[in-house]
Amino acid sequence: MSQSLPSRRRFLALAAGAPTAAALLSACGTTTGPVDQPGGSVPDRYAGRTRTVLWSTFADVPGRALQDLADKFNREQRDIYVEVQFQGTYDECAQKAVVGLLAGQAPDLCVLSDVKWYRFYFGDALEPWDDYIDPGELRATYNARLLGEGRVKGHHWWLPLARSTPLFYFNRTLFEKAGVPDRAPETWGEMYGWAKEITRLKTQGKPVAMEAYQKIDGDWQFQCTAWQWGGAYSNGLDVTIDHEAAVAAGEWQRKLVHKDRIAYMSTDPAGDMGNQLIATLITSTGGLKKISEMAKAGGWELGTGFLPRHKEFGVTTGGGGLGMFKRVPKERKQAAAEFVRFLARPENAAQWTVQTGYMPVVPAATKSPALAKLLTEDPNFSTAVKQLPHTRKGDQVRMMVPNANVQIYTGLQKIWTGNTPAHQAFSDVATRLRKGVDRHRQSIEEHL
Repeated sequence: MSQSLPSRRRFLALAAGAPTAAALLSACGTTTGPVDQPGGSVPDRYAGRTRTVLWSTFADVPGRALQDLADKFNREQRDIYVEVQFQGTYDECAQKAVVGLLAGQAPDLCVLSDVKWYRFYFGDALEPWDDYIDPGELRATYNARLLGEGRVKGHHWWLPLARSTPLFYFNRTLFEKAGVPDRAPETWGEMYGWAKEITRLKTQGKPVAMEAYQKIDGDWQFQCTAWQWGGAYSNGLDVTIDHEAAVAAGEWQRKLVHKDRIAYMSTDPAGDMGNQLIATLITSTGGLKKISEMAKAGGWELGTGFLPRHKEFGVTTGGGGLGMFKRVPKERKQAAAEFVRFLARPENAAQWTVQTGYMPVVPAATKSPALAKLLTEDPNFSTAVKQLPHTRKGDQVRMMVPNANVQIYTGLQKIWTGNTPAHQAFSDVATRLRKGVDRHRQSIEEHL
């Protein structure tokens, strides 16, 4: 492909998040020449420093936490200035990065989700970290399981930052009022038995629901449910979401929503939890700090636990890590690597966890006084650490096939809101996923 700027039509398609975005990126993966930085400037008090731009997907609590660390870094040394630029959700940030790379402009560091980083790797757009941070240093610094998720063909392409697992959150105050045990249920059958008592309660004049499903990106949480029922989205690149076990998991949730009427889809399940409209929620570890604050403000007590099991236990990892683009000039890559080292210092990794609730991706951080105290005083913050050894990486099709996550959560939305039978919804999803696999199998297999 030539280095001419993409057409307006292509830009519009990318900005809209069209499924062609990954294909266009792949096609332009061999584009040569350095990329410019996004707009901005170094403040006068930091004049003369190398400017490093980090594109972030974090708002609210984690956004403030990341900015605090950038400010700390800028104060503690004299050579580099880090500028954090918020770019919206994981999907929005990735779309903007594709547009930027095609236009010859990209950040020095970019937060990419566990799904999105593969798109850039398959497009030959990522720089391996190994030439800027010694692989031995990486292995000595990060949690081995999480670091390994960003390692392919002997190189580290994606470094842990805001890593998480789904947690089972529950309102201990409502559980006590309902007269059910003060703990997370061990199985979904046990939870269903408790739901009868829980949903008799009322908040703000409305019956309390058992749980709410996340409208956007709910496919991440449902990945665990599919596993718990003995199913999966795929076996390697062979799509299995329309097989019996995954369909049974979808039917379970359809029953809770449309027959029992004790669950529903929500655009903001965490907010519903904070307002005590639901008694339980499965959502990211990264929501822990915010939900804890809402519980305190609302005068109720929060509990967390492992996810319930069904036929088996199942929980996936997720969240965001840091990628560096190949066409960023070397000097800027070196400066970016210094900030990454700073983030991985135990005291800073601990500060990130304390302020956000994300898992400590640096094991030594748990010995930092602030985090050690928090883990002792608030057991909710240690749940994800204890659950991590039982996790597994997401199914390959969801992780690696462009737009697969959107296809899956769109199918789930039809179950939750339209009462579409799971076999019908998942059959349609499976057809689209198989077409995606056919289009991208060669590129995926070449890179693995």
